[in-house]
Amino acid sequence: MSTALSEAEVSLALEQLTQWQRSGDKLARTYRFKDFVDAFGWMSSVALVAESMNHHPEWRNVYATVEVELTSHDAGGITDRDFKLAKAMDRLAAGRTR
Repeated sequence: MSTALSEAEVSLALEQLTQWQRSGDKLARTYRFKDFVDAFGWMSSVALVAESMNHHPEWRNVYATVEVELTSHDAGGITDRDFKLAKAMDRLAAGRTR
């Protein structure tokens, strides 16, 4: 089980991410892709990484837009795992988003 990060730790870690923000006890970001196929392809890539981490995003897809929220329910807040998955998502989205 992961341990929830302190407010200061979350703020510091957020400085290393672009376009992510805190939304209560979650990290949030919206990705915009060229079209549905590109968005869904990215989601499929993320699903493989998330499964290997045993850490799954909360997300919503409408055509070329994917809204993501990350939190660690077992820790009751944001953990290092959330930041690790956020960075992986950004790497997978590099060059694909608008």
